[in-house]
Amino acid sequence: MKNSISLTRKGNLIVISGPSGSGKGTICRALLREMSDLHLSVSATTRQPRPGEQDGIDYYFLHRKQFEKMIADNQLLEWAEVYGYYYGTPAEPVREAISRGKDVILEIDVQGAAKVKNNYPGCVLIFIIPPSRHELEQRLTGRATDSADEIRRRLAWAEREIKELPKYDYLVINDEVAAAASKVRSIIIAERCRPALLDINDFITRYWLM
Repeated sequence: MKNSISLTRKGNLIVISGPSGSGKGTICRALLREMSDLHLSVSATTRQPRPGEQDGIDYYFLHRKQFEKMIADNQLLEWAEVYGYYYGTPAEPVREAISRGKDVILEIDVQGAAKVKNNYPGCVLIFIIPPSRHELEQRLTGRATDSADEIRRRLAWAEREIKELPKYDYLVINDEVAAAASKVRSIIIAERCRPALLDINDFITRYWLM
């Protein structure tokens, strides 16, 4: 029996979106615990660090002029200004990880996902959603972190986000976290088998002709 070999391939950019309360963050954390070869994309922001947050781990904390230079130099896969602060995804760490064969997870809203798809057409878009609007409302209420007005605003925004579903490659219904995370993990593994990601010459030389 021939020894198994490690194929040379590029990594994938996996974009995870979904309404607030869909559980996408919990699913991403579960994936990172289970899959050591995943790389979490760290966003940049101009807001101040909150207690316990670390630069380069939670966010890249930048001055406004630094961020605006990154915009001008086209160094971001996507960016937006929210409540007076910039947020965005630095392109270079993502590209560097992908070039090393790492799959990169990016948790982002539908607007950001559309921009990433425009800048990186090969990315994989996965939409996470609860089993029903009622379930989403219960989850938002159960968190006890938002006012009634804020919950209504998030539900209204969720209805707009869901209309973007046709632009996504996959839909995962999160009725139970472990099962949903398992489905996303299966998607990631399946995407790794696409021939387009392989170094074809390396594959032929090391596998087919060995």
